[in-house]
Amino acid sequence: MAVTADIHCLPDMAQAWSDAAPDKAALIDSGRVATYGQLNVRSNRIGNALLAAGIRPGSHIGFLGRNSSAFFEIWIGVTKAGSALTPLNWRSAPAELVEVVRDANVPLIFVGRDFTEVAERVCTAAGISVTIVPEDELDTWASGVDEAGPRIALTAEATALLAYTSGTTAAPKGVPISHGALMRWFDAAAMEPSVNWTSEDIGLMAMPNFHLAGTLVSLPALYHGAALAILPAFDPRAFKAAVAALRPTVTCLVPTAMQMLLDDASPNQGDFSSLRRILYAGSPIGQHTLRRALEVFGCDFVQFYGTTETFIITLLRPEQHRPDSPDLLQSCGQPMPGVELRIVGTDGSELAAQEAGEVLVRSPWMLNAYWNKPEATAAAIVDGWYHTGDVGIRDQNGNLYLVDRLKDMIVSGGENIYSAEVERALATHPSVRSVAVVGAPDSKWGERVVAFVDLHPAANVDAAELEAHCRGLIAGYKVPKNIYLTDGLPLTASGKVQKATLRQQLQSHPQQRV
Repeated sequence: MAVTADIHCLPDMAQAWSDAAPDKAALIDSGRVATYGQLNVRSNRIGNALLAAGIRPGSHIGFLGRNSSAFFEIWIGVTKAGSALTPLNWRSAPAELVEVVRDANVPLIFVGRDFTEVAERVCTAAGISVTIVPEDELDTWASGVDEAGPRIALTAEATALLAYTSGTTAAPKGVPISHGALMRWFDAAAMEPSVNWTSEDIGLMAMPNFHLAGTLVSLPALYHGAALAILPAFDPRAFKAAVAALRPTVTCLVPTAMQMLLDDASPNQGDFSSLRRILYAGSPIGQHTLRRALEVFGCDFVQFYGTTETFIITLLRPEQHRPDSPDLLQSCGQPMPGVELRIVGTDGSELAAQEAGEVLVRSPWMLNAYWNKPEATAAAIVDGWYHTGDVGIRDQNGNLYLVDRLKDMIVSGGENIYSAEVERALATHPSVRSVAVVGAPDSKWGERVVAFVDLHPAANVDAAELEAHCRGLIAGYKVPKNIYLTDGLPLTASGKVQKATLRQQLQSHPQQRV
């Protein structure tokens, strides 16, 4: 506790733990272990090399690559130079990366070994001067500079991370996350048993560094002086091997990754006994999946609901993960300490329990403004409240249930239909692995309900049976008019279904089985 009291910004994490425990493991990556002393020195050199290269404090420095220990060394080094890191989504198309590089006005990009050619194409197309530093050449690039820390003063308002939204519904927007916001989050999380850390923990990072389920969920390990093991990307067998070899205590997965672990047919079934907690986000977990997961993993489960703009909003805590309470499993739980949440109608008035409206959030760590987008900021933050664009209800106990995105609500025959309600009905069928519901144009009803269903491999069920299943659970007008059985659903890196892609499939082949 005495160590964290000395941490007021990201650079302090490396310095404080280097002073207190220089030989303690900080980062574990492909068999390489970097101690806190080494993390501090390497980040000092990166910070000094940036300044020597003429990078001005306040710049946005890009990172394009898979997870690695270098990512955190670079991130802390960038902040020691007074700048902010901008992780780039390596799954994006080059044209999408050009848009982000231009918007953030990135002068330099650190690049993983598989992405040098892409980075060169992006920088050329962006039409701005960008230096590329390959991750493999990091030591050479940062050689010959002072190993002492740069003397750049940082305020609580200074940006530590410029994260970009996933862009599933619109063009990505830059979200500046300040050092002060991160410190306030760490303080709040330390008081919440379901997300706290100790210096004895070992984290395992398997989600991508350009998403909060990877970066911001893993960062508390370094704040608390724990060790952080890093996988380049999620792979079921690599994950099992890492758990067996490194014995992590905390990890974060999206439900799709969890399902892949449960379905993996390799001879190595894995020994997960070291895990005390699995955090997950992106979608709720079904009762059938939870039963299997509790048996296989044998640890606490914590679901969180959040956005890039707000980080974690609510938590469904371990004691709420009960297979005998399937309705509660569809909930996002209750707000984190320090988070205020409202459900409002179209006129802005607060709604009673069980009434659906937009979810509004206010917290000490949410964004103040989008980067370089005043109109988007004015639309999203009104009177200090962030408008999530999610439609939700709260039950009598204050648990939040998401029912749709405002833009995804289906209006059929004058009735409002929330896709999440239909998805929940389909997900209760034991043969259903995952499901997505969208609206399709309909000449009679305006829109009709269409479901895309991914079944478990051994399932023997057809669309007619799934339709009959729904009729026993929801009103007839909510039952899907079309049910397409698919081999998986299109997902973002954070595990969210790309409903825009499904709508495009319907527009391209409106009469065909998908």
